[in-house]
Amino acid sequence: MTILRLHELQVFTLKPFNIEVNNEIVFLTGASGAGKSLFLRAIADLIIHNGEAYLDEKKCSDINPVQWRKWVGFLPAESAWWGDKVGDHFSDNNNPYIPLLNLPADCLQWDVARCSTGEKQRLAIARLLAQQPKVLLLDEPTASLDPDSVKLVESLVIDYANKFNAPVLWVSHDALQIKRLCQREFKIKENEIIEVMT
Repeated sequence: MTILRLHELQVFTLKPFNIEVNNEIVFLTGASGAGKSLFLRAIADLIIHNGEAYLDEKKCSDINPVQWRKWVGFLPAESAWWGDKVGDHFSDNNNPYIPLLNLPADCLQWDVARCSTGEKQRLAIARLLAQQPKVLLLDEPTASLDPDSVKLVESLVIDYANKFNAPVLWVSHDALQIKRLCQREFKIKENEIIEVMT
């Protein structure tokens, strides 16, 4: 089982924060602009921050950043697409997650420009999971999806977390989703991350 531990992690105006996340889905909530995305980016070592993140006993500051980002899989709210074809962004043509997200087998042949926002989001999820990260950092992964696709993504993330004993940090504004999936919830309020007691 992988354990994600944050020690005095601090980014921009957010106060230093400590947490240990095991094989569980932890939601991070708060108003738009509160710093949720920045906090996930700091854990993924994508922006300057203070404090330390650990995977088990491995310190982020001791690990090559490329390796760290393979272990700590960050899904941004808007995924990046740099090639013309969808398949340009996948290392394997037999991605096992594509059919589970109700995408056709030939979607890797599509032009990125013809993809809807929801298709791009599902493809980005498939791309991320195929890399088998030890931790999932999900920034509103279902915000642009229809209800059926939301259920597929939720089920897939739960199955992945259980199969690989992966900690999940999930940013969401969807109260019903949080109620369905949340095992612990933390809210950013007035630059402080506080646990929501249910």
